Amino acid sequence: MDLVNAIVGMKQASITSQVQMRVAAKIMDAQRMNGAAALKLLDAANVGAARAGDELVAAATGLGGELDVYA
Repeated sequence: MDLVNAIVGMKQASITSQVQMRVAAKIMDAQRMNGAAALKLLDAANVGAARAGDELVAAATGLGGELDVYA
């Protein structure tokens, strides 16, 4: 009986380990997705700030107000 209990205990430990590894993998995937989303938000904020800065400079200096189409 001790041998059977040992085998059953080892099998249960193996299954528990596999489940824990899969849960950890899913958590890591979710963290990667959250990180990627955060980076996209930062990039979007940076682009918006740069564009707003360019518009302020153009308004203050008059640059970009006219387009010379003659070559």
